[in-house]
Amino acid sequence: MLDSLKKIFSGNEADIPVNTGSKPDISRVKSAELYEKSKTYFPGGVNSPVRAFKSVYGTPLFIEKGDGCYIWDADGNQFIDFCGSWGPLILGHNHPKIREKVTEVMQNGMSFGAPTALENELAELIIKNNRFVEKIRFTSSGTEAVMSAIRLARGFTGRDKIIKFEGCYHGHSDSLLVKAGSGLVTFGETSSAGVPKSFAEETIVIPLNDTNAIEQAFNQFKDQVAAVIIEGIPANNGLIMQDEEYIKFLRKICTDNKSLLIFDEVITGFRVGFEGAAAHYGITPDIVTYGKIIGGGLPVGMYGASAEIMGHISPDGGVYQAGTLSGNPVAMAAGIATLTELSRSGFYKDLNAKTQDFVASIQRFATARNYKFKVFTIGSIFWFAFTEKDKIQSADDIDAGSMDKFKIMHRELLNRGIYLGPSGYEVGFVSAAHTKIELEKAKRAIFEALDLVFKK
Repeated sequence: MLDSLKKIFSGNEADIPVNTGSKPDISRVKSAELYEKSKTYFPGGVNSPVRAFKSVYGTPLFIEKGDGCYIWDADGNQFIDFCGSWGPLILGHNHPKIREKVTEVMQNGMSFGAPTALENELAELIIKNNRFVEKIRFTSSGTEAVMSAIRLARGFTGRDKIIKFEGCYHGHSDSLLVKAGSGLVTFGETSSAGVPKSFAEETIVIPLNDTNAIEQAFNQFKDQVAAVIIEGIPANNGLIMQDEEYIKFLRKICTDNKSLLIFDEVITGFRVGFEGAAAHYGITPDIVTYGKIIGGGLPVGMYGASAEIMGHISPDGGVYQAGTLSGNPVAMAAGIATLTELSRSGFYKDLNAKTQDFVASIQRFATARNYKFKVFTIGSIFWFAFTEKDKIQSADDIDAGSMDKFKIMHRELLNRGIYLGPSGYEVGFVSAAHTKIELEKAKRAIFEALDLVFKK
């Protein structure tokens, strides 16, 4: 074991011995009891579908606490966490600065339904460090932020149609729960029961990274397109990296057609850098949406744009949007504490560097073993894909059959104390709380899991 770990540290991943077998399954007795009880209260026993573990092995884990990069479940199992509450916890669980700020603010009350100075403080942190927004509006979720951004784009342009892309997820609002129809450029089809067809008729769904498709969409629906919406870096259906030229093409075609470009940065905002994916690509969206990280683990969303565009939001303009808990002081406090830490010199450089070292070592191991396995990454986001492809640029590039391999990998990693999100389509996150010790333990577990996946 010691010799194997030394090889991991030295970069000699090719020489690490092949794993000899699976580890016993962790105890899930208490989690299973809680799950059975929860099914009497909630559809499927959960409050968000992916948590039900339907894509992986066993019953869902019920988490009791988190600290740093660790979480513990109801059975007392400890895991190194690479889910991070699906991205918000860039500083790790239960960060002392966030806890202190939230506790301080809660002494004065938790919600007022009225403006507070904390809203100004968080807004100033965002706007002063982000060239893409002059004014913002807080919401209570990323879904709500995107929904409001769509309404704003329609109100500003006086147009109705929205172009979105296959493989991009923008929350569960009706306008965006739409999948591609049968043609290259087509009105979408609803992807959920309960969404009227009339909503889908205003949403055009096209393939990612296809300039012909978007040109055809604009030619077909000229003067009707209010906005094009895209995830800054699509990260809800694998990690689908787009060519910089394609993103710049989107910017140009939107400008040429007087349509708005909306960047959904709910995942990538403040994760790949303080200014998100827009800065990575070197383009300026018309509207950006954020969430997750800006709440430090509490429910929050935000959308922003130029003062001109945001001037159309009520009470200044005619585009209505409101929320009882929008800008609530507890979430604002968590956001202030989080962004203060992120704005420290060298934060992203250090976090991204250790992430890249981590994933590079895993890729070297897989390559040395001739495994059909790739690690895609940007910043502190990574995604494990069972493929030989060097690029995944559309939803069609993802092999659905490979999810069986992820199911095995997920089980083996849980049994070794490593927690990934329970779906092979979901990305993972490294946090500032992950140290070299945890990352080396995780590497070893991943190496063993990969050996077992490709043995079966």
